[in-house]
Amino acid sequence: MLSGGETVGEGRGRASVAEARELDWLAELAEASLRLVRPSRAQALAVLHSSDEVLLDVVAAAARVRRAFFGNRVKLNYLVNMKSGFCGEDCSYCSQRSGSRSGVLRYSWLAPEVVADEAERAAARGARRVCLVASGRGPTERDLSRVERTIGAVRARCPELEICVCLGILQEKQGERLKAAGAYAYNHNLNTAEPYYGHICTTHSFADRVGTVRRAAAAGLSPCSGVIVGMGESDEHLVDVAFALRELEPASVPVNFLMPFPGTPLEGCNYLTPARCLRVLAMFRFMFPATEVRIAGGREMHLRSLQPLGLHIANSVFIGDYLTSEGAAAAADLQMIADAGFCAEAPPSGHAAAPAAGRSGASPTGEVEALGLAEKGAHSPGRVPVHEQGEARRSSPAPAGAAGASERPLVPAVRRRGPGTGLPANV
Repeated sequence: MLSGGETVGEGRGRASVAEARELDWLAELAEASLRLVRPSRAQALAVLHSSDEVLLDVVAAAARVRRAFFGNRVKLNYLVNMKSGFCGEDCSYCSQRSGSRSGVLRYSWLAPEVVADEAERAAARGARRVCLVASGRGPTERDLSRVERTIGAVRARCPELEICVCLGILQEKQGERLKAAGAYAYNHNLNTAEPYYGHICTTHSFADRVGTVRRAAAAGLSPCSGVIVGMGESDEHLVDVAFALRELEPASVPVNFLMPFPGTPLEGCNYLTPARCLRVLAMFRFMFPATEVRIAGGREMHLRSLQPLGLHIANSVFIGDYLTSEGAAAAADLQMIADAGFCAEAPPSGHAAAPAAGRSGASPTGEVEALGLAEKGAHSPGRVPVHEQGEARRSSPAPAGAAGASERPLVPAVRRRGPGTGLPANV
């Protein structure tokens, strides 16, 4: 007997009825998304509030939408950090921010040919897009001239590779210059909701970010704009920023999960769980049914062994390392994509991608990293794994529904290879 005289069977029956109701509205939500009818605020919040018992049903509903518009294809993207550190902005999440004590690489502008070398290697791995990033508030005239030359060098080597540029806040006519130089897209994330924006940055505003996305689109650049999840925001804030993005109609939406670097204000802010990340991805898939949704920074740290489930929702990922932190080995990511039943989008012509091995074989390099490395404590040669540290302070409260997160936060592994170093890149 349960409390109140209810039997075990009656309790299970009540739970079954509740689950059935959740499944009904999930099916309705998926059907609406297939018709490009986007969810209401209440529906978006319901996805974030869904129970653990129907988590796989949430993934399956989002997967129906993803498969309808993108099949089993995964778009591969690669980041090149053209200039690291030296930023005067105070974004709380960023390891390159003013006053950061994160110990990340600091270097000035890479030569155009060095960037082109990186892009060519990424294309050979199957990347369809290379994202050229530089820290700072926004490009000066001298910066813009450098980037124009760099875009030219990349296009000369890889004419069919999409070039996305991320340089901060754009001023009038700067987007037009990047477009004329050969850029395809411009990235500038909204990051979080407008009411919460002042909690993570004071040196520029939410309106500055919205204005940059609009200027990029007006210049003919494909707008790329997304979020960072896990900065202490509420579910309502996540839905707010999703709706704000929907108004901007981006062509691609990167979903980042906070990597709480030591030496930044959000050090120790780590309450995300793999299940929470999957719900967030599903909410963005329903909000953007036919739009490229990309799993961006932090997937290895927060999705962990559930990364393959993320591929059933999102249709795009980064391979290799991130701007200042290390990612999984590119060969391991390609293997994961193949093992999950997906295939990388065809690479640009002239760049035959190194194939992932079959389900029972080894990776192209003969080394396959197991999923969930951080949890198992293993690492591959030459890679510093994401690992657990001692007790770290929590800079922001965890929102409701985040129970179960580790109280011993994971810490990003600082990138020590690739651009700005004498070591080969992880691609």
